Amino acid sequence: MPSTTSEPQSNHLQTLLESARPFLRGQLENVDVKLPSLVAVLKSVGAGECWHKHGSFLDHLVDIYRILKLWGAPDEVCLCGLFHSAYSNSYVNLAIFDPSTGRDIVRGHVGEAAERLIHLFCVVPRQQLIHDDLLFQYSNESELVQHLKDSERSLTNARKGALEIGDEEWRKKLQSILPADGIVLKHIKTGEDVHLSRRVVATFLLMTIADFSDQLFSFQDVLFDNSDGMLKFSGNDWATAMWPGDGKPGLWMNSISRMGAIYTLIVREEELYSIEQPQSSNKNRDEEIELVTPSILENCTKVLSAKDQIEARDMYWEGVCNVSKRGLDGCEDVLKRSLEKNPFVGEPHVVLAQIYLSQGRFEEAEKESEEGLKLLLQWGSPWDKRMSWEGWISWCRVLVMKSKEKSWPQTSWGILNLGLVR
Repeated sequence: MPSTTSEPQSNHLQTLLESARPFLRGQLENVDVKLPSLVAVLKSVGAGECWHKHGSFLDHLVDIYRILKLWGAPDEVCLCGLFHSAYSNSYVNLAIFDPSTGRDIVRGHVGEAAERLIHLFCVVPRQQLIHDDLLFQYSNESELVQHLKDSERSLTNARKGALEIGDEEWRKKLQSILPADGIVLKHIKTGEDVHLSRRVVATFLLMTIADFSDQLFSFQDVLFDNSDGMLKFSGNDWATAMWPGDGKPGLWMNSISRMGAIYTLIVREEELYSIEQPQSSNKNRDEEIELVTPSILENCTKVLSAKDQIEARDMYWEGVCNVSKRGLDGCEDVLKRSLEKNPFVGEPHVVLAQIYLSQGRFEEAEKESEEGLKLLLQWGSPWDKRMSWEGWISWCRVLVMKSKEKSWPQTSWGILNLGLVR
């Protein structure tokens, strides 16, 4: 029978894999010739010795660089990700460089544009910026979804030369929250005014999406009592949050899907601004910073409800952890229902593919394993953090290979022997 995978989809998957391969092989010099030396600098100041949520601070910094690079972010933004909390910030105590004496050192390594972003990222009240000033202003998810639709229509019309009069509800709200000339926040240590352009705010929003997706899992849900999945950081269960906990996927996707939606609104508003005012020369707007949109969450246009996020996570957990109780058919059922609730993560597809392989359903296994691989490559980090991103990618590639070969081991030793991918 012919393969179930279309040629364009296969080509897209190969393109994603080629972008990720230098990270998978540890060939960082093929990403940026200076990257190995920059990682060495981070090692030399102790980043690998610092605890950070899901591992070491060094691991987290390199992961954020990788995610941003795979998303197509410009170099200065990726380098900001690589050093993003190096002076400490409003969330963490990780000053591996002294902000009063180390800025010249960091600037010498990453350049002026990246160091400026790093410094700003470390001195603004990010919880206030991302949550109070942006996310919580769109507490009504239906409003946010409608604004996504309206903004798409506005931009489509503007590109055709049919500019609207500029008083659409989505634009008025966004401009009230984030004016064209940016916003002013208070320095977290000195209390001085810090100006952030709209593009810098958007960049920090993108970095926070990467940051959260890399580090959050069930440990933080317990720590902040995130049982409703809204990630409000309102709880304070410091005594009962035993790290690392059960390792379940965290309930963070509702929050970052809303961040992604707001990011998309900003990107669209910035394009409309450039169409309306093509001769703008306001240097405070940082118009040289390119705003790229990741392919996650359907190019940051979908909002996953907190309810669907919780139900999908729980069904995935049931399917992946209770095979002996449910049997393969029962696990297949809950995994498929999990994907109906949350189609934006790869791991349920990967587990389904293994079920299908064990049942000799090779075409279905190929479809699921390739979809899982695509999503894992798009995210650049795992949703189920019990295994590393590299581990999930390599396992998924084994499943893709065996699906195409239409073979699967029939013994435990055969499973243990798996490993080589082509």
